[in-house]
Amino acid sequence: MNLTENARANFETLFGVSPAQSDLAKTDPEFFSNYVNFSFDEVIVDSKLELQERLLIILASLVAIPALSEYKTILNAALKNGVSPIAIKEILYQATPYVGMGKSIDFITATNEIFKAYHITLPLEAQSTTTRENRQEKGLETQRELFGEAIDKGNANAPKDYQHIRRFLSANCFGDYYTRTGLELQFRELLTFVYILSMGGADSQVKAHVAGNIRIGNDRAKLIAVVTALVPYIGYPRSLNALSAIDAIAPLQ
Repeated sequence: MNLTENARANFETLFGVSPAQSDLAKTDPEFFSNYVNFSFDEVIVDSKLELQERLLIILASLVAIPALSEYKTILNAALKNGVSPIAIKEILYQATPYVGMGKSIDFITATNEIFKAYHITLPLEAQSTTTRENRQEKGLETQRELFGEAIDKGNANAPKDYQHIRRFLSANCFGDYYTRTGLELQFRELLTFVYILSMGGADSQVKAHVAGNIRIGNDRAKLIAVVTALVPYIGYPRSLNALSAIDAIAPLQ
């Protein structure tokens, strides 16, 4: 292997072992060198995200792809580097209305197994702040905070035969998940940007959540830093699509 010192040091910080101990280093040394030098040197230098934040963003992306094997690897690194189990679970829960239960349940199950191996007691402390009676209104309040008057206009103009989907969006996606404690609203909206860009095929929604992020305080530089951190995991087509959405909504001044 021909690893940079920075790549080697960052790998050891994350995983607690030398890169030489990786199975891929033994079976695919050229691929492994390219991967480690890129992901753990160049990308980290240019994304400039704090370690725990970067790990949470990567975990969210891996759920959306979905990439369960790599998720387990990064989850172990996250726990070894002090990432909160509550924050990890909140990422999984909030992913559900975006990626669907069919994906998220596999990741919740795998996470529970790894938590048990780390002697993390389940269930974790409850984070819900809404009730069945107020979840729709609380969710709608959150939507308004992120997207302004466009939400009320969209609800008013929606065809009558699927207005229930708009109600679901307020009550379930935002009322059940965005209102939870464990993560700040600003970071939750950043995670939604991560889920949608990582899934691919939802370009209009990527633009909508670029706008939501800008409104809540995650500026162009922050969004580009997130895309940069995710390039090794989502590839260039989805990364470039996300950058196009950022350019469309928050062009460089």
